[in-house]
Amino acid sequence: MHVEIAKDELSTTRLVADVEVSLNAGQARVAVDAFGLSTNNITYAHFGEAMKYWDFFPSTGEDASRWGRLPVWGFGEVVDSTNPELAIGVRLFGYFPMGDQLIITPSVTSVSVVDTSAHRAHLASAYNSFRICESDPLYRADREELHMLLYPLFFTSFLIDDFLSDDDALAATDVIVSSASSKTAMGVAFMARRRGARVVGLTSQKNVEFTSSLNIYDVVVPYDQVASLSRRAAVYVDMAGDPLVRTAVHEHWGDELTLSLVVGGTHYGAGTPSPASRPPGPRPTFFFAPDRVSARTKQWGADELNAQVATAWHDFVTFSDPWILRRHVRGAAKITKVYESLLRGDVDPAEGFVCSLREGEGGS
Repeated sequence: MHVEIAKDELSTTRLVADVEVSLNAGQARVAVDAFGLSTNNITYAHFGEAMKYWDFFPSTGEDASRWGRLPVWGFGEVVDSTNPELAIGVRLFGYFPMGDQLIITPSVTSVSVVDTSAHRAHLASAYNSFRICESDPLYRADREELHMLLYPLFFTSFLIDDFLSDDDALAATDVIVSSASSKTAMGVAFMARRRGARVVGLTSQKNVEFTSSLNIYDVVVPYDQVASLSRRAAVYVDMAGDPLVRTAVHEHWGDELTLSLVVGGTHYGAGTPSPASRPPGPRPTFFFAPDRVSARTKQWGADELNAQVATAWHDFVTFSDPWILRRHVRGAAKITKVYESLLRGDVDPAEGFVCSLREGEGGS
């Protein structure tokens, strides 16, 4: 069973039952136990065509080209396998569709499983890899919920801050973050403050109090008060993907803005962000996390990258655990309602949704 989304109208969803098929030689079937759902997934939907997010899990239902399966991060277990290197019962963390199962063609190492299915060959390799939980130094069974809710977002945050701090000119500037109440934005602020940067958070009026209470932003203002902020050399990390907010930031900071980085699209309906639009200041450029992963892996090696992320991640978990409100959501109807609320921006930013389409009772 999968929840599918109309690519041309993100508020339109449908439920598609999977046709049970036998595995081909070398394949495995993974049952998706649970996954996190957040505004990060709205970004995946918003950029689905431009960044090929819809290509990871193609629809097999009627009128398949119109529909997409939303990528989510979660945990699953191998329940059937014709690949001698991947045993039944192995627990995996990675990129799944918003559904209850996934068939993969695994290439297995001691720490990971890579899906080598033909339709994924042209896609970013970082999204094709699943971590084997029993050999993952980041994995803790008692932190599975926080892991699925926050780790993929925090990893992106780490990479953004690494990109900014790698350039001396950018490292010395203020960091302005839109959609400051989103969890990826929080990670950016957390990392930037760790290295001593001054961080400005932009958010909706209703989220100012909560965002300020996190104590990771030096100042938090609603979007309509951008012009009240002091102007210093700054970089803009655009999580909202809102052309009006971006224009306001560019017009206010002008030549003091040294970089405009487009990361997210949490403001659905605000218009599709495009690097081709030219407000005053630097040309907005997309940040694609897998590109940064590839660059750092070549420079540092995978072990060093993982070690640095792990240190920062454990600190971020300590920061996040006291305020995050875990909401357990089971069943397609309830999950679809949560997705629709996220699309509207109508959720408490402290909430984290732990979702499952598996059979069972309970959930919010």
